Amino acid sequence: MTPFQGSMTALVTPFKDGRVDEESFRSLIDWQIRSGTDVLVPCGTTGEVATLSYEEHLRVVTIAVEQAGGRVPVVAGTGSNDTQKAIKLARQAKTAGADGHLSVTPFYNKPPQEGLYQHFKAIAAVVDLPMVLYNVPGRTAVNMLPETVARVAKIDLVVGIKEAAGNMDQVRKLVELCPESFAIISGEDALNADIYKAGGKGCISVTANVAPDKVAAVWDAFAGGEGKRATTLHEELAALTAAMFIDTNPIPAKTALALMGKCREEFRLPLVPIGDDNREKLRAILAQYRLL
Repeated sequence: MTPFQGSMTALVTPFKDGRVDEESFRSLIDWQIRSGTDVLVPCGTTGEVATLSYEEHLRVVTIAVEQAGGRVPVVAGTGSNDTQKAIKLARQAKTAGADGHLSVTPFYNKPPQEGLYQHFKAIAAVVDLPMVLYNVPGRTAVNMLPETVARVAKIDLVVGIKEAAGNMDQVRKLVELCPESFAIISGEDALNADIYKAGGKGCISVTANVAPDKVAAVWDAFAGGEGKRATTLHEELAALTAAMFIDTNPIPAKTALALMGKCREEFRLPLVPIGDDNREKLRAILAQYRLL
């Protein structure tokens, strides 16, 4: 069995007056675990990792590990478009006590497939920590092809991939080419149920920030052999999932949590608060799901 599976939340990073809001973050983590989340994923895209300093990155991962207290695994985002920086962040995550790390394909550089392979090979060679790859072409401008993923999957410590290309044909190809022990994880909330049916082992979810119990229920139903119920529960979440992407992630998710009283509505530039029209749409959706 893969070490990381089920409903995994790509956590927001709460801020307060320009600093990491530790109190709110710890409270969010406890709520996530009580609500059925299987794995915590701090310092990813949703966690505004691009604007965290090395020191803040270490602190956020440390808080997550401390607060989880072994109740669920912590997989820390460590990706960079600079291989040496990715290695530094991965080592830092290991120092903090993370159970694994999530490493995104190098963004902006647009490396060729061989460059992607060598990047992940270099990290795994020097950081003794299970690695989950992260493919999200819409943000990185590079798509790691299934054939490349299958090569990387042969490297010790590479245990899975968060696949967010939004392409089911690509997902099916990954399942076909990669070993059963290698976890294909949905990185696209709208496709969670479809990816489970294709052989996926779970999701790393944005929607789970605001409805962890509902996202977990979809996976639990599927894993329990109730495929039809899982599909129904997944479809019931469609409007909420769509609302999480009415603006750039994580703006809607963090705004929703602020409306729910769970953290401040504070972002770091270049992210900005949500517009008034979208705020009201978001509020209406949250009310519809009885989250306010």
